[in-house]
Amino acid sequence: MARKSKVPINMSALLQSTTGTLAHIQSKTNSLTILTDIVRQICPDLPADAWHIANCRQDTLIIEVKSPAWGQRLQFERNNICNALSSSTDGNFHRIEIKVNPQGFKLQRHEITEKVRADLLKTAPNITHQSNRVVNEKTAKQFLDIAKNAPKGLKEKLEKLARVAGGKY
Repeated sequence: MARKSKVPINMSALLQSTTGTLAHIQSKTNSLTILTDIVRQICPDLPADAWHIANCRQDTLIIEVKSPAWGQRLQFERNNICNALSSSTDGNFHRIEIKVNPQGFKLQRHEITEKVRADLLKTAPNITHQSNRVVNEKTAKQFLDIAKNAPKGLKEKLEKLARVAGGKY
């Protein structure tokens, strides 16, 4: 049985080949990067969080925007973007499809909100639990005053809100 060579394989050669899945992924990724740069150059007023590249198939790139207003802005520049994209990618992509998808951006907003909250807590670690309360003690007393003359169901809910404030009511 012959011994196998222990010489490492140069993996960059896989990316340089013109066939195979890795070459296809590399060309697709390069095209998406080029498109991103083109859109940023042609529409500098378009916020980075208002759009993203959703997919590409055959000769079409799909851009998702979070509102119809930004979609319309891209529609105005569609021909300029297509021409620049076609010349940059040697004709591989020459059509753009713009889709409005506000649902695709909800996760990003949540992540951004959580990041801002974490950054705020890092910069101001002395924030106490008291500042996070929805109802303060003064409001709780007002709820209890209103609850005295309220019907049974409303009275229970107002008292419950008052308990949230300090737990002593």
